[in-house]
Amino acid sequence: MTTTRQLDFDACYLAVSARDSRFDGRFYTAVTTTGIYCRPICPARTPGRGNVRFYRHAAAAEAAGFRPCRRCRPELSPGDPGWDVRADLVGRALRLIDDGVADDSGVAGLARRLHVTERHLHRLFAAELGAGPLAVARTRRLLLAKQLLTETTLPITDVAFAAGFGSVRQFNAAMKESYGFAPGELRKGNGPVGGGGVCSPASGLTLRLGHRQPYDAQSVLRFLAARAIPGVEAVRWSGTDVAAYTRAVPGGSITLRPAADHVRLTVRTTEAHRLSPLVARCRRLLDLDADPGAVREILGRTSLAPLVEARPGLRVPGAYDGFEAAVRAVVGQQISVAGARTLLGRIATRAGTPAVTDPNSAGPGGEAPGPEQNPPPATRNTTTADRDSAVGEQDLRTADREPTPEAVNEIPLLFPTADRLADADLDGLGLTTRRTATIRALAEGVASGEIDLDGAGDPADTTARLLAIPGIGPWTASYIALRALRDPDAWPEGDLVLRRTMDRLGITTGETEGWRPWRAYAAVHLWSHAAQPQPTIRTHEMDVTNR
Repeated sequence: MTTTRQLDFDACYLAVSARDSRFDGRFYTAVTTTGIYCRPICPARTPGRGNVRFYRHAAAAEAAGFRPCRRCRPELSPGDPGWDVRADLVGRALRLIDDGVADDSGVAGLARRLHVTERHLHRLFAAELGAGPLAVARTRRLLLAKQLLTETTLPITDVAFAAGFGSVRQFNAAMKESYGFAPGELRKGNGPVGGGGVCSPASGLTLRLGHRQPYDAQSVLRFLAARAIPGVEAVRWSGTDVAAYTRAVPGGSITLRPAADHVRLTVRTTEAHRLSPLVARCRRLLDLDADPGAVREILGRTSLAPLVEARPGLRVPGAYDGFEAAVRAVVGQQISVAGARTLLGRIATRAGTPAVTDPNSAGPGGEAPGPEQNPPPATRNTTTADRDSAVGEQDLRTADREPTPEAVNEIPLLFPTADRLADADLDGLGLTTRRTATIRALAEGVASGEIDLDGAGDPADTTARLLAIPGIGPWTASYIALRALRDPDAWPEGDLVLRRTMDRLGITTGETEGWRPWRAYAAVHLWSHAAQPQPTIRTHEMDVTNR
């Protein structure tokens, strides 16, 4: 198979010849004369047309016998955002593979999560990607291992388990079979990019998370900072910018720091086998796989063009955990950001579990000792008339304000799982009786498997199931779809801030249909515009000043 059916040879070759970064992660170029596959942006000389093949996924290139380029490093490619747009069975399966479902339960378990047969799943993967789900999972492990060997001094034994392999022998065999060399040969030839002493998942290791440009890291990080849950998350500020965001994860913590052309992820955990899912969840949290060019192409032709031109790097903040994001949305109804954070902190204290069983095995944060600061509390309360869009009002309205320092010494807690919260006693925390009932019903639905908020369910079906829970209205369900389900077309119906901002800009409700399939990004642009004073812009042939 020389090319998957979705790829146009001439268009792909033109993109490779121009080293067009817009196509990075969307396909891979395999060179028959060298046996290597590359990213479209590889700086190497463009091969002749007769010597290249194009593959939709790295696994297809490896299944065809090609090995990854050491120069452009395919393991650093951003993901293909097209799967979030389609939200079909293959896209949902890829998300579960990223979360380690195939590693833990095999293809049979992956198929069960998706309610299909293994045969049907394999047939879809072969048609769409040119490789089966097992090959995709194997390639994901190999590429993560290659990144760890290249960027860290992690011992090879630890690399094997961190990448998801069951044994060092299995890891060595897979590397030799797919890449033609042993793990030690790669490190001997290049040496770790980061240098430094020996590291481990427990003591801390740092990886690069790539993304497409432009990327407004501060807008996402300030969003997360404005609603960091005490005891679960902490933020380090540098003036008015977020220097580092830290949260508790099983076995330790992760820290995310913005850099010039990537985000640095530092992991400290005693559970090394969770590294691959951690990377995938961090990418979704920061929306690192988004394609700003595709968003701009659609929204830039609409009445939102001035907003998109002003801030082309805006992203939709995601969620580290789907259930946690849903609870945040429910708790945030009809109260301020500060009030929601307080209640969520109480819930975490009451029902959360320790991130590290042995406090001496992994410290929080993955960074040098220093003062941590919580985000500034919200200074603007909202009224009940503003809601069911409570969190929407919160979203970007407090993100850019001067932080109020509040020392945080540790982040010891994991946010409670659905199983724990379904049986937890939430009395005396300040929640209303109705809100408590909604949270419990949501937790029971997720714990039973009826509602899947981590990628296996169809977004439309999941939204319908959420709406069936008393206390969850259209706005809350849409907001959960926007953040937890990664639906790029989710539109928070009834959001008061969106309506007011659209009215001020002279945008009618009917125009939102023209924003598909990127209405979630349209909402972020409008929320951002409402949160910041903007210069006079021209919309609908009218001068409108945001005061």
